[in-house]
Amino acid sequence: MKHLWKTWRIRPRTPGRPLTSDTRRRGCANAFYGVADYLVLPIGMLLAAPFLLRHLGTTQYGVWILAGAAVSSGGIVSGSFGDAVIKYVADCRGRSDWSGVTRIVRSMISINLVLSGTLAIALWYLAPNLTRHIVKVDLGLQTICLRSLRIGSVLLLLRSIESVFISTLRAFESYGSTVSISICSRIAILAGAIVLTRSGCNVVWIMTATVFIAAAGTLAQACALKSKIGSFSPLPSWHRKTVLDIASFGSFSWLQAISAVGFSQADRFFVGVLIGAPAVAYYGLCVQAAQPIHGLISSGMHFIFPHLSARYPVAPVSEIRRKVISAFKVNGALVFFLSLPLIVFGNRFLALWMGSPFAQQSPLMFPTIVCSFALLGMNVTAHYALLAAGDVRVVTYLNLLAGLVMLLAMAMMVPARGLEGAALARLVYGPITCLAYGRLYRVIWRAEAHTVLPQSPIYDRQQ
Repeated sequence: MKHLWKTWRIRPRTPGRPLTSDTRRRGCANAFYGVADYLVLPIGMLLAAPFLLRHLGTTQYGVWILAGAAVSSGGIVSGSFGDAVIKYVADCRGRSDWSGVTRIVRSMISINLVLSGTLAIALWYLAPNLTRHIVKVDLGLQTICLRSLRIGSVLLLLRSIESVFISTLRAFESYGSTVSISICSRIAILAGAIVLTRSGCNVVWIMTATVFIAAAGTLAQACALKSKIGSFSPLPSWHRKTVLDIASFGSFSWLQAISAVGFSQADRFFVGVLIGAPAVAYYGLCVQAAQPIHGLISSGMHFIFPHLSARYPVAPVSEIRRKVISAFKVNGALVFFLSLPLIVFGNRFLALWMGSPFAQQSPLMFPTIVCSFALLGMNVTAHYALLAAGDVRVVTYLNLLAGLVMLLAMAMMVPARGLEGAALARLVYGPITCLAYGRLYRVIWRAEAHTVLPQSPIYDRQQ
């Protein structure tokens, strides 16, 4: 990754803009922290699961997972405006508009509190009905489930505020502090769950401890942000024009996040309805094993988004072109090195992991799914570059189109070809999202070589 990052940073020197090793190191560090942030939770859950299952029991462990899933899903809905924060705060940083940064942070806290508050209230009042469906007989477990879900509604509010601080810190290309705090919080939550479970406590105690750890993590993120922008008021503020600008961008990233969650589950639903539950297990595990190709690349290259967002308003377009070309080369290399081993050795890996009968279900299914995620991974550069340019609509529309075409292809191919048809249908998703490069070409390569790209509308209407 360090060698690839040097390629990203190498460019002709221009007066007043020396190429420094500090900038290269920052890029390498941000890529490392992005990958670490992606990996730490699933690895931690995998390691802790046997102990927690043994001491909590299957039912309480399931309640904990469901409460966590409710908080995570709600966090995606309420926190999906984070891309707008990164975009506009990075713009302000590029122009040294520190009052604009504070205004965006306070306005974004207001937006997130409205969204997360609505979801938290819904979860609080729906908790009794959900509990009766999750735990049907045991009244003691019903009480535990009900309290856990309601504590989860409080946790949802904390997560939404924390996400504003995290997105703002990422806009400063400062991944180290925010990811370190997040990792420490996640480790503390897992360690607390293990200690409390060993002491005989139930899921309610684990959820309560999670709230306190999350509150401490949110405060730590706020302190880390204070070190970047100085003292600021974290109280919500409704600056109308700023809110409208954030909403114009964030509503599309919100729609994209919601559709991504829906499409990631809809394909499994199609397989289950058309083939049966056992097929969902085979298909789902193959997707789970191949998904890190796109996830790791997306997490590792996320720093491109705030970096380009800060450079777009002030840098000549020729510089932006060089950065995008270098990023694309890194993107392609990462796709190749991550996907090739799985294509060649993937079935052997599955045989060792799940047993030879599993790997023999459909020999071409896993390599095909790997290719689908490799194709999807190739769109990362265009995705972040267009977001940095403020062209979120094209990114959202292409992702929606790709998901719908994939599901349509599944509906036609799964009845005829089974699991292999489901895998083949996934192949259409990536190439459709890669059409974003056409839009990127029109935005960047048709501009004059030494012009500055248009600034964000947030500056034209902020007063």
